Amino acid sequence: MDTILTKIQELVLLHDKIDPKIVKEKNIKLGLRNEDGSGVFVGITSKGQVIGYEKIYHGDGTEAVNPVHGKLFYCGYDVEDIIRQKKQDHRFGFEETVYLLLTGELPDRKDLNAFSQSLAKLRPLPNGVKQMIKNHPPHDDQMGSLHTIVSAMHIFDKDPNSTNINDVILQCVDLIAKFPTIIAYNYLAVKMKRRERIVLPEPSPDTSVAETFLYLLKGNTADRSVAELFDTMLIFHAEHGGGNNSTFSTRCVSSAGANTYMAICAGIGSLSGHLHGGANVAVMNMIDDIKNKVKNWESDAQLSDYLMKILNKEAGDKSGTIYGIGHAVYTVSDPRAMYIENQAGELAQSTGRLDEFNLLKKIARIAPVLVKEKKRKTVCTNVDFYSGFVYECMGIPRELFTPIFALARVVGWSAHRIEEIVQGRIIRPSYVTSLKAKKSYIPLNKR
Repeated sequence: MDTILTKIQELVLLHDKIDPKIVKEKNIKLGLRNEDGSGVFVGITSKGQVIGYEKIYHGDGTEAVNPVHGKLFYCGYDVEDIIRQKKQDHRFGFEETVYLLLTGELPDRKDLNAFSQSLAKLRPLPNGVKQMIKNHPPHDDQMGSLHTIVSAMHIFDKDPNSTNINDVILQCVDLIAKFPTIIAYNYLAVKMKRRERIVLPEPSPDTSVAETFLYLLKGNTADRSVAELFDTMLIFHAEHGGGNNSTFSTRCVSSAGANTYMAICAGIGSLSGHLHGGANVAVMNMIDDIKNKVKNWESDAQLSDYLMKILNKEAGDKSGTIYGIGHAVYTVSDPRAMYIENQAGELAQSTGRLDEFNLLKKIARIAPVLVKEKKRKTVCTNVDFYSGFVYECMGIPRELFTPIFALARVVGWSAHRIEEIVQGRIIRPSYVTSLKAKKSYIPLNKR
C-alpha cells in the first residue's frame, strides 16, 4: 500500500506542475490575477468595494498600476464613516452593517431596532443541534466543527433546498443570527472536561451580537469598551468584495443552484485556509517565534536580520512569508489595519502588553521596506497583522480567531449569495490544457 501511494504522489508532482512558458504563451490568468497583480473582473457587485491602487492609462495604449491608500466601502458607504458614527453615538454598529449589506440601504432607527430584535430571537439553537455539539468527538478543529454544524442545519429546515429568494433571505438571516451561538458552543463543548455535564448558556435576547458572543464564551458581561471594539472588529471583517477567496467560493457554489447551507459551508471551507482566514493565527505564531529568536526586541538591526531570514525561507515556517504583511488589493495601506493599530495600543496599555505591541509596530515599519527591497512590491500591514493580538488582549483563544472571522464574514457571504441568485448565471471559467499532444490508449497487458 505504501509503495503505490508513494508512486501516486510522485506522478502527481510530475504531471501537475505548470510550465511557466505555457502560462505566458496562453496569457493564462493564474489565480484570476493579471500580470501586475490586479484581479481579473469576473462579476459585478454592489456589496463591497476594495480600493488599493489605481490604473493609469498611457497614450500608447499601455497601462500601469499606481499604489494608493486603501479604502473599503460597503454598498457605497465608507466603512470608516460607519465606525466613526457608531462610536460617536456610543452604540454598537454590527447589526446596522448586516442590514446595510443585505439590503443595500442604511436602516432608520425603527427598522434597525426591529431587525436587531429579529436577530436576537433567532440566536437560540434547536435542541437537536445542541446535542450534536455536545456529542461530537473531542478535537480542536473549530472551523471543522463550524462546517459540520452549519451543514447539519439543513435538517431543521422544512425546505432547505429552496432557492426562492424569500426563503434564501430567511435562511441567511437565521444563520447570521446563529453563528455566534454555534461558534461559542463548539468551543465550550471541546473545553469542558466532563462532557456529560456540559451546560450551554442561552444567548440573551437583549444584547448586541458582540456582547452576546463574549458572554456566551466567557460566562460574564464584557467591559463596554472591549465589547465595542469587538463590535468594530466584526464590522471590519463583515465584507471585502466578491473577489476574496471565501466569498467567491460562496458565489460559485450559489451560482450552481446549491442550497444556502452548502454555499455557506463553501465559504467556511475556504476561510479555514491559512492563506485566508487563518492568517491572523499564522501572524501570532510568527510573533511567538520572533520573540523567542530575537534577543533584543528594540534593535532594528536584529529584527531586520531575522525578518530577512524569514523572507529567504531560512527562518520561521520556511514559507518565505512575513504573515500580516501584504494584501491582494491594498498596497500603501489597509484602512482596517490602521484603525485597529490605534485601538490595539490602548488595549495593550490596559492589559500590560505594551512591549509586545511595540514589537508589532516595529515589524510593521521594517517588514514592508524589506519586502520592497527583495520583491520590488509596495506592501503594507493588513488587518490580520493586528487582529490576533487584539483578540488575545481580550482573552480570546487562538483557535477562535478564524471562527470569529467567519462570524462576521457570513454576512458578506450571505449578501453575495443573495446577489448571485438574483443575477442567476452559473460561474464556469475555462482552463487551458498543459498537455502538448493527444495520447494513444495503451492496452493494460502492454503497459
